[in-house]
Amino acid sequence: MRTESAPAKSGQRYSFFIERPVEKDRARRFLEIFAAILKHSNYRFVLDIYSRLAARCSRCAYMCPVYEVTKNPKDIPCYRSGLLFRIYRRHFTIGGIIQGKLFGTGYIDDQDIDEMAEAFYRCTACRRCHLECPMGIDHGLITRLGRYILSEMGIVPKAMAVAVREQLQGKTRNTSAIPAKALINFCEFLEEEIRESKRMEVKIPLNLPDAEYIFFAPVSDYLMEAETLMGIAAVLTVAKVSWTISTGYFDAINYGLFYNDHLLARIAQQMLAETHRLRAKKILIGECGHASRVAKNFLPYFSNHHDLPPVVSCLELTWTLLKEGWVKLDPEVISQKVTYHDPCNMARTGWLISQPRKIIQSFIKNFVEMTPTGTKNYCCGGGGGTVVIDEIRQFRTQVAGRKKWEQLQATGAEIVIAPCANCKKQLREIAQDYGLNVEVKGLHDLIFMALKH
Repeated sequence: MRTESAPAKSGQRYSFFIERPVEKDRARRFLEIFAAILKHSNYRFVLDIYSRLAARCSRCAYMCPVYEVTKNPKDIPCYRSGLLFRIYRRHFTIGGIIQGKLFGTGYIDDQDIDEMAEAFYRCTACRRCHLECPMGIDHGLITRLGRYILSEMGIVPKAMAVAVREQLQGKTRNTSAIPAKALINFCEFLEEEIRESKRMEVKIPLNLPDAEYIFFAPVSDYLMEAETLMGIAAVLTVAKVSWTISTGYFDAINYGLFYNDHLLARIAQQMLAETHRLRAKKILIGECGHASRVAKNFLPYFSNHHDLPPVVSCLELTWTLLKEGWVKLDPEVISQKVTYHDPCNMARTGWLISQPRKIIQSFIKNFVEMTPTGTKNYCCGGGGGTVVIDEIRQFRTQVAGRKKWEQLQATGAEIVIAPCANCKKQLREIAQDYGLNVEVKGLHDLIFMALKH
């Protein structure tokens, strides 16, 4: 059977989409999936309001880091959301259905699907535009819904689908396919590294029942961010915190957030089940933006509220331990000029903005802010999971990440702190592609260097 990737109007082929059998009637399939999602979720309520309020005033345009670079009207958030609103109004409202029968116009076709496939993956879902919309429309949410529908048709980036498949169906149950034995060996390696570099004894507890915290880090950290994990482990040890890592399920990553709500729920429930299995009192999330947001904002929807343990970011916990005197940092260790990148999933709602800065200011003398920052920060350019799609690296760094490069360059910083696995990868690639001489670190990397014990 012939297969192909979904083509854009320009004829460019989506090489980063999974190849699936060509469907004879993609428009009908799109509408069937859309109808099922509307029936079994609360998206209909949201779309009914948003599609009535949408004004296309384009005030969101200059909040979008992609549009600011391209100046392409199709990159304006309200235009992109309008693609889905039009289909909703035409096919799922009484007025639209009547109008279609009277005039025979407005029906969805293959070109509409191709345009949405391109538009929804040019968006980083950073939700910066939401701050400026006078009607309060969350265009990032509409991007997620559009991707959700497309993913059920098989139109989804290969990297995302492969990672989620391993997490839900693979032997290792994590996105990097790390076996539990490898995790155990890596934790032993971390203990040795801490012993040699800091001359302190740290024992990373595994499968400890009844601990205060069960710790979930993005599994990629176990491959690429050893310093971040050493910093977190050292802080927890110095402060005598009761914590554990489970070898049954240990991945904080949840790419379902980026393209499929059904998969988001299934992955989140695995984290919740492991927490209950070890009877942990709280869930501690490592340096990861989207993992923090999923645990904080979405876990309550996939559990009985009475059995949901509190969710705590490692940034919150470290700040609490620092201000209570459990952790002490040497202000003479870090002399370089340092700036801080706000991961969108942590900062856009105002959740984790002041805590990391208070930690930084407690031991880093030469700290400089980007502009803008906090809730209005610019996305790194790899948001919405696009950072894992290596085929679009040029778009990510040269277009979606250009504003972040301009920010970094303006600070003159030698180190940029990014407490998020995806942001770290994206920022390193921006530095490489622009020849920017800046190191990308996690906050706990620097905490580990300055930690007194």
